[in-house]
Amino acid sequence: MNALNEKPNAEEVPRRSGASVVLDGRYLPPPQDGEGKIWIRTSALVNAPAEELYRMWRDVESAPLWQEQIVSVARTGERTSHWVMQLKDKRVEWDSEVLNDEPGKRITWRSVDGDSDNAGEVIFERATAGRGTMVTVLQEFKMSKLASAWETLTGRNPKQAVIENLRHFKALAETGEIPRSQGQPHGPRGLVGEAKASAYGEKIATPSGVRSKAS
Repeated sequence: MNALNEKPNAEEVPRRSGASVVLDGRYLPPPQDGEGKIWIRTSALVNAPAEELYRMWRDVESAPLWQEQIVSVARTGERTSHWVMQLKDKRVEWDSEVLNDEPGKRITWRSVDGDSDNAGEVIFERATAGRGTMVTVLQEFKMSKLASAWETLTGRNPKQAVIENLRHFKALAETGEIPRSQGQPHGPRGLVGEAKASAYGEKIATPSGVRSKAS
C-alpha cells in the first residue's frame, strides 16, 4: 500500500525509479495543488550510504533534531508515533503511521488522527558511481489546522519547510551538526530583506541537531 496513492490527487510513483521520476533528463513536477491540498517534491544528494540515511529517517524520535518546530515524537508502536509541533504559542499534535517500510530504500507514511492531514514518501537511491545517496521527498499537506496555522504563524508556506528540513537532514547526516544563521550580525535589511528572511526561514529556530554523525 502506498500512502500517496490513498490521496485523490496522488500521482503513481513507479517502483523502479522511485520518487525521482525523470523525463528527458528533467524531474517531473509533483502533482498539482488542488482540492485544498498542497504538494512538494524536493531532492538532495547526501554524502552517506542509503542504509545509514534510512536508519536516521526511520528513527522518528530523533526527528526534532532536524525537523523545524517539532518538539517531540513518541513511538507508540512498531509503525505508529505521536508528533507534537509548536508554532509560537500554538501547539499542534497528530498521530502518524508508516505504511511502507523498505529498509535502505523507501518509507511512506500518513497521519491517522489529530490536527494534521498529511502523507509522504521518502526514497533513498544510490547516486551514480557510488557518490552518496539521492534522497527524494514527496509530501502532501491538506490545508487544515496544521498547514494554515503554519503559514500564518511562520509567514511561509509548508513547502518551504519541507525543503529546509531536507537541508537540515543532509547537514546532520554529513557533518553531525546543522549550521545556524540565527544571531548572525547584519545591518538593516529593508522591507525586501525582511521578507526574504521570513520566506527562507531565518526567523524560525534551526533544529538543535545535537547528535554525533549518524552511524
